[in-house]
Amino acid sequence: MATAKKKTAASASTKSPKGATSATLHGLAPYQAKAKEEYMNDLQRAHFKLILNAWRKELMEEVDRTVNHMKDEAANFPDPADRATQEEEFSLELRTRDRERKLIKKIDKTLVRVEEDDYGFCDQCGVEIGIRRLEARPTADLCVDCKTLDEIKEKQITGG
Repeated sequence: MATAKKKTAASASTKSPKGATSATLHGLAPYQAKAKEEYMNDLQRAHFKLILNAWRKELMEEVDRTVNHMKDEAANFPDPADRATQEEEFSLELRTRDRERKLIKKIDKTLVRVEEDDYGFCDQCGVEIGIRRLEARPTADLCVDCKTLDEIKEKQITGG
């Protein structure tokens, strides 16, 4: 939490004493909606923008850590078993980073939606996705009902 301005904009990004967060998602407290508050108003959009940017920053830091780890740990072990273990470890790390790279793209796409005031509404039916669902999954673009229907259809197609 860099500035008081950001805390005000998010309306709930506070830290408790000793630097511990009173939050659940990327160091930010859950949004506290006010009575009869308009859905996806400026404060809510600012709150989700903070969440998305914090999440993106965490993922980018993880990418940097992986690159440094692979540079530092890369060794040409004479023992084939040791070499294979290291290659498997690197392979798992790279797969994880690839998933995170895709997630970063999705976060970037979501940030564009926030900027265009198109965030928080279901892509299929247009209803409000809801603050709590967006806090649980900030990149959600479907409401619970449409997502459930999509999953049911997918299970029917795949036979699972």
